[in-house]
Amino acid sequence: MAKLFESYQLQNISLKNRVVMAPMCMYSAQDDGLVTPFHQVHYATRAAGQVGLIIVEATGVVPEGRISSNDLGIWDDAHIEGLSQLVQGMKAYGAKTGIQLAHAGRKATVDGEIFAPSAIAFSDAYKTPTEMTLEDIEYVVEAFKQAAVRAAKAGFDVLEIHGAHGYLISEFLSPATNKRNDQYGGSQENRYRLLRQVIDAIRSVWEGPLLVRVSAEDYAEDGTTIEDFIVFSRWMKTQGIDLVDVSTGGVVQAHINVFPGYQVTHAEAIKQGADIPTGAVGLITTAIQAEEILQNNRADLIFLARVLLRDPYWPLHAAKELGDEVTPPVQYVRGW
Repeated sequence: MAKLFESYQLQNISLKNRVVMAPMCMYSAQDDGLVTPFHQVHYATRAAGQVGLIIVEATGVVPEGRISSNDLGIWDDAHIEGLSQLVQGMKAYGAKTGIQLAHAGRKATVDGEIFAPSAIAFSDAYKTPTEMTLEDIEYVVEAFKQAAVRAAKAGFDVLEIHGAHGYLISEFLSPATNKRNDQYGGSQENRYRLLRQVIDAIRSVWEGPLLVRVSAEDYAEDGTTIEDFIVFSRWMKTQGIDLVDVSTGGVVQAHINVFPGYQVTHAEAIKQGADIPTGAVGLITTAIQAEEILQNNRADLIFLARVLLRDPYWPLHAAKELGDEVTPPVQYVRGW
């Protein structure tokens, strides 16, 4: 059996293979953050395609923390029913289910006031955020905690904290966007403090697998580097994080040299440097490419994004390419 189709254990959760659908914003919710028929079809289709773990898109823990007004929400108990329906649709085809808990920080484009560690706009196209007070930070930590409670009620197997792509948590982590002079700014330990508190708050109500997505490099002189994230990942491990989902960029405007697998070296460096499981993501499109990453112990899981938009049945095609056997849903067997 190809390693891509070996099972993988996340705490007490057994994934049937190592293919993960990375969270991708679909901007298809209504303004109230509720699930729509699109989401029900979108996620269940990838489960039918035999993805092992599906992580639902960045889901706002507070309404002002959404990337757009069409993001999914998890700030209210009214969201639980729709999310539960998504979980049931995915599990019907054997997929394990996750959800990414998110706060967009200064990259929020919703109406009204937005918040960030420092009052610095992402660009001229974005609003200038309000610098968060200690009370604002406490409010956000509690929002992540309550979102975890709702995710558990909806039946998700896995939670992922969004600490990447220039959204709130990564804004705190990066010296390029965090210019604070209090206990949340300056040193690595201070810049990590918000993430530390969010992890602890979620762990107080959630015992299952907990992942963190990071941007392991800012591609900017005054930003974070992979060395910073090896340190951060060591701290995450002591807090009970099960896997680091390793992306890069998005914190500040920067030129990024993009090529197939361009972020895999970051996942590999964190896996080896922090001795923690990692997920590799970033223009991974072929079965051979995914198998090489796993066989060479560069990462533990393969996170796929846009390729799964093009081909919801990528795992079935990948199994054929690798000479493996993966059984499609019984309704589709004749097609394979």
